[in-house]
Amino acid sequence: MFVIITVLLLLLNLSFGIPVAFSLAIAGAAGLYMFGGSQLLFGILATAPASAISSYEFLTIPMFLLMAEFMIASRVSSSLFHAIARWTSWLPGGLGIATALTGAAFGAISGSSTAAAATLSSTSIPAMVDEGYERGFASGIVSIAGTLAMLIPPSIAIIFYGLLTGTSVAKLLVAGIVPGLLVTLFIIATIWLLIWRDPSLAPSRRSYSWSERFRSLSVAGPFLGLFMLVTGLIYLGIATPVEASALGALGAFVFAVITDHMNWDTFKRALLSTVLTSAMIGLIVISAQIFGFFITITQVTQNLVNFVAAHDLPPYAVMLFLVVLYIVLGCFLDQLSILILTVPVVLPVVLSLGYDPIWFGIIIILLAEVGMVTPPIGLNVYVVARNTNQPVETVFRGVWPHVAAHILLILTMLIFPQIVLWLPGSMGQ
Repeated sequence: MFVIITVLLLLLNLSFGIPVAFSLAIAGAAGLYMFGGSQLLFGILATAPASAISSYEFLTIPMFLLMAEFMIASRVSSSLFHAIARWTSWLPGGLGIATALTGAAFGAISGSSTAAAATLSSTSIPAMVDEGYERGFASGIVSIAGTLAMLIPPSIAIIFYGLLTGTSVAKLLVAGIVPGLLVTLFIIATIWLLIWRDPSLAPSRRSYSWSERFRSLSVAGPFLGLFMLVTGLIYLGIATPVEASALGALGAFVFAVITDHMNWDTFKRALLSTVLTSAMIGLIVISAQIFGFFITITQVTQNLVNFVAAHDLPPYAVMLFLVVLYIVLGCFLDQLSILILTVPVVLPVVLSLGYDPIWFGIIIILLAEVGMVTPPIGLNVYVVARNTNQPVETVFRGVWPHVAAHILLILTMLIFPQIVLWLPGSMGQ
């Protein structure tokens, strides 16, 4: 009965638009009070904040956020898109391919999907429309390309999953590389398939001279340098995620100074944005821990594990059910909310079935990517629609083929988990 009342209170809070952090804290505190009285509640409230954010690896979040702020301040993303376009514009859908590759590159310096979508929509959509691309087609590419920031390290969502589950953040970040590259290839393949069916979607191509192409390569240096500095050091075991994130933030700051885009006002804005976002994430982590204590004390997860074991449900059937569940949840909640609400309950079940927590974390992030572009929430779609003054329906129509491709890739990784696990398994210690 305590569990039912607490869950209903949580859902009621969310339905009234109360932020997820406060909804979790209120529901968790009420459940703890009903279960063990004020002594239990105040004991947990006294210890939860410190224990929730005292993890050493929590420092990766503000450092990666600061790195992204400095790189955005350097205004290099627009130049990167035009540089990549010089190499891909001769291909069918060349500017769309450049958008996908730029989304992957931007993901290597920013863990924010919405920031990636906003940046791409201001640069690549005008370029594609000028070349005769159909607006819905172009907008769909930008919406899905923005989601790559959730998967390619440094991904805030992946770090958040690691903090929630106690899984190695280093291995999780490295595990996102191959799926991130595969998502990029699937986006490109979808672009080609759509153009093959309807060439009017992207009617023209443009060619650049070899000298123009090679001159454009100088723009790629900062992205490749930061990626190798951050992810390369983590993969080789030379630096921890915290150390690599600090080096990444320092490298991004130096680049912004060198390009003469850093001044005192820009520096203050970057710091303020980082502090505000980090504080918001910290509050969510604290609230999740309070609610998590209630879930643990009432043995919700253990009862669920026992239920699955008692009914001898096939592992693949349970995983397919979870895939459908996460797709539905993604239609209504953002990715951090989904992780907070489901992982403490679902992960023990997944582990009891013999699945790897790193693999499951990447699958959840991939499913959250789908949620970023599906109605009615589809946050990336709304960001693109707002930045380009397009009807939301037009952007949703353009993104549906990419959603189908995403689901196909997710099913492939369900069948072949080594696609995700082989790279982190080869990491230096």
